[in-house]
Amino acid sequence: MILPVVAYGDPVLRKVAKEIDANYPDLDKLIANMKQTMYNASGVGIAAPQIGKSIRLFVIDATPFAEDEDLTQQERDQLKDFNKVFINPKVIKEEGDEWAFSEGCLSIPDIREDVFRQENVTFEYQDEKFETHQQTLTGIAARVFQHEYDHLEGVLFTDKLSSLKKRILKKKLEKISQGKINTEYRMRFPNLKKK
Repeated sequence: MILPVVAYGDPVLRKVAKEIDANYPDLDKLIANMKQTMYNASGVGIAAPQIGKSIRLFVIDATPFAEDEDLTQQERDQLKDFNKVFINPKVIKEEGDEWAFSEGCLSIPDIREDVFRQENVTFEYQDEKFETHQQTLTGIAARVFQHEYDHLEGVLFTDKLSSLKKRILKKKLEKISQGKINTEYRMRFPNLKKK
């Protein structure tokens, strides 16, 4: 089932999400719905807070990036199978040079900005069977993971912009929260004025 994506301004996007265990109700169905919602919105990742659930869960399918000719062969190889579910992830370390890349977010449609992030991330997470894994990602794969992980910490990519950029985007962000935007996918707007 395709779920509405929660828009910028909703308090759920600012909460630190809670860990879950194997007894979480209908988890398989939730994961399937999140994937369907992500694909419907042409996203490469979606976190549970973006569908209104403050739990430590996100899904990523960054395989479309594997076709990018500008990436190194190592990066393309890492991305070609990067379709995973992450439950209760914990970042162990981020390292390497910070680099800029234009990011967007399903909760903040029509805004893309360069965000600086470190190039490598090592983390631990659980899969759908609640088996624990440790992994290190680099480049685009690391960035997609870091973006979704931030959602679990109540952080949005716009928080990482300069104060000048934030001021420039303020009106646009207010309009998004009020539903004054057209998207190809269903959204839930926190400040939508009822007519």
